[in-house]
Amino acid sequence: MSAKDVLTRVQIDDELDQLPHWRYRLGGLHAVYKLPTSRAALDLMARIGDLAEHANHHPDVDWRYNLLFVRLISHDAGGEVTARDMELAKQISAAAQTAGATAEPRLSRTLELAIDTDDPAAISETWQAALGYKADRNGDLSDPNGRLPSLWFQQTEAPNPNRMHVDVHVNLTDSGPVLDAVAATRATLDQESAPRFVVVTDSQGNRLCVCTEEGRGPDL
Repeated sequence: MSAKDVLTRVQIDDELDQLPHWRYRLGGLHAVYKLPTSRAALDLMARIGDLAEHANHHPDVDWRYNLLFVRLISHDAGGEVTARDMELAKQISAAAQTAGATAEPRLSRTLELAIDTDDPAAISETWQAALGYKADRNGDLSDPNGRLPSLWFQQTEAPNPNRMHVDVHVNLTDSGPVLDAVAATRATLDQESAPRFVVVTDSQGNRLCVCTEEGRGPDL
């Protein structure tokens, strides 16, 4: 297998069994590391930069005081996960362990905006122009710099009156506490499509979906 070959979900899941720090979500690998100090977080970020330069494969790293949020995808493979991502994930995990970092996977969530529409093509260009996004191969729109939430068009013949909602992506193994916390509010939960997603409606009728990696990603 070439280092640039896109991995299937079965291959990704097999690899992640050996990478407990990492989660698969929305086409990428995600990890969160907590360091003892802000300085230690910066030092680990620099070490990740060194590893990336050596591999000529560069992750997205977001520094927040003593936390580092790391995402790995292969842009030249259509924004999917390849063997290169897995190898760099292993190296980052080893560097994090050496730095005394603690993995905090439950802190990692991804927001995606969704619009119900019966004709995505009729509105996609408007949103793409306003946001400065790029069109992905599946019709979604995404920030070319990876900073802002992606936007996808949920095609339906009968759009919901409240057409826009937020998808909160968490990993299946971490979704229980999130759903428990939501259930403790006055929201209603529709679990018909669980574990792929649970539709949450707040007390004023606004919707969001708590989504997992099930049913999303490269072919199994």
